[in-house]
Amino acid sequence: MADETPDLPDMMLLLLGTDSLEGFLQLLADGALALAADAVGTGITLERHGRPLTVVSSGVGALALDEAQYGQDDGPCLQSLRRGEEVLVEDLLHESRWGPYPAYAAASGTRASLSLPIAAHTHTAGALNLYSPKPFAFTGIDLTSLRKLAEQATGAIALAQRIADTREYTADLQHAMESRTAIDQAIGVIMGQQRCTAEAAFALLRKASQHRNVKLRDICQELLSNIGGAPPAGGRPLRPRP
Repeated sequence: MADETPDLPDMMLLLLGTDSLEGFLQLLADGALALAADAVGTGITLERHGRPLTVVSSGVGALALDEAQYGQDDGPCLQSLRRGEEVLVEDLLHESRWGPYPAYAAASGTRASLSLPIAAHTHTAGALNLYSPKPFAFTGIDLTSLRKLAEQATGAIALAQRIADTREYTADLQHAMESRTAIDQAIGVIMGQQRCTAEAAFALLRKASQHRNVKLRDICQELLSNIGGAPPAGGRPLRPRP
């Protein structure tokens, strides 16, 4: 009778039990180690702008093996995350891919590895990596639960990225609104001083911006500061003329 596969961790409980993406991924790495009976080490690699990093690890050996691959910019872990494919290494002692890495891994006591892609083909691609001292440790086993863990990591990363993008968008929008307000107020000031139209006032502000090589927003904020009696943030006061 085959050994029973450990239960997959409850993702909702994991999410509720952590307050950061790193904490969530750490629980996933721990869960992967529990699911793979012959694995002694797991790690999760993420790559941003071509720079891979082991963000979390569990058990023993994973961090050193990951770093060895980063050092030569090649290995099963990097192949998995860059190509978005599962990479199974049955016996590192007889592996000819990835240059000197297999010999290093075998000499360190690792004989088999498995890398599952995370967030494939995105700008935060990664891999869930498992290492074992036994050859063929991951050959022929049911990978369903491990694949689900990789999918959960993908979902968590996508959510974290969406939140980060939303915050950045909100900050950019707020900044744009503040800039627009300053420009509109400055146009009103110029209209009152010069008794001109909004178009003419804007043209004066834009000309001053180009002449002083200062952003229009900064020109407007300086003008408003001068009108309000506060000293300008550097440079001469703006005194538009007709």
